[in-house]
Amino acid sequence: MTLRAGWLPPATAGLAVAALMGLPFLTLAPNRLVPGAPVGCGLAGAAAGALAAAAALLLAVSARPWRAWAALAAALAAWGVLLAAAGQGAASLVAGQPPAARAALGSGAWLAGLALAGLAAEAARAALPRRGGLLAAAVLLGVTGLAARDGLLDAVSLAVEYRARAGAVTTALVQHLALSGASLLLALAVAVPLSLLRLRDGPAARLADGVLSGIQVVPALALFAALVAGLSGLLALAPALRGLGLSAIGPTPAVIGTAAYLALPLVRGFSAGLAAADPAVLDAARAIGLTPREVLLRVRLPLGAPVLIGALRVAAVQGIGLATLGGLVGAGGLGAVVFEGMAQFAQDLILLGALPVIGLALAVDAGLALLAGAAPERGEEPA
Repeated sequence: MTLRAGWLPPATAGLAVAALMGLPFLTLAPNRLVPGAPVGCGLAGAAAGALAAAAALLLAVSARPWRAWAALAAALAAWGVLLAAAGQGAASLVAGQPPAARAALGSGAWLAGLALAGLAAEAARAALPRRGGLLAAAVLLGVTGLAARDGLLDAVSLAVEYRARAGAVTTALVQHLALSGASLLLALAVAVPLSLLRLRDGPAARLADGVLSGIQVVPALALFAALVAGLSGLLALAPALRGLGLSAIGPTPAVIGTAAYLALPLVRGFSAGLAAADPAVLDAARAIGLTPREVLLRVRLPLGAPVLIGALRVAAVQGIGLATLGGLVGAGGLGAVVFEGMAQFAQDLILLGALPVIGLALAVDAGLALLAGAAPERGEEPA
């Protein structure tokens, strides 16, 4: 195991220290709708910054392998100190204040938390090059979950907002997963046959490419608005379609619009994966009597698996992000929470919708990255 020294750990630690020392750690506001007065981090923030600096120093020294684990421990300790400082600081700020008072995380806390997470990931990758990033993410989430479960973060305004809307957020999360999953399935249903069509490179394939490429340049809001108008006209002409669950407002335009954006990266990625096999290998497969279907299933798919999974990974993450726009057309999901917060100028409500979207995207990306890593590389013998 070789430690990776460089400019990144010191720069990340420096960012954490600068954020803690130079930016507001918390803010205190009379209610959830107005900006709060900035509050510094105090000694706890200084301790977190010192631990971050220690982690960076350990990573910068490559003499002993155990230093990576020590750096990871220091980064995790800094994360724990940061959580404790935020929770206890928020509790002391709202003590004796009216019930509507809110103690929110300031820019310093967010930026320092992001820097500490990056530092922990760097240390974990130095200790475990293949799975270090996942280990760091799991431990950071676990520590944060334990702190929230034990009530350490109860006074932070984001936790207060969540307790008031826990049921709605859970419902929105389920809706968001359904919207993004349905969009991906619809896009796959379009992309798979078009990818096979592209192998022949005929006029139909070029026409499909032109249509899908044209959709990409249409702004999302314009596309969703056009879908609402188009579906309204279609349902007016054929009211029987309503019996199939179609509607001009709701999940239908959200799923169709999101799938339209996902189709192009899927088609291009799948086409590249199917064409990844060496022509000599394809000739050999045909020479031994394999049918076109057998060539596809036993040669093209196994050899192109990393590229195919990579395309699926891009589309899945993109779908989770685009599904947020479903809130604009009455489809629900986490986008509805985000837009409600924007309408009320409520920062915590916006974060309550945006943070799960980010978490879902990162989780899906990590899961598909593991799947891509397990796929045979090009040139390996397919099973």
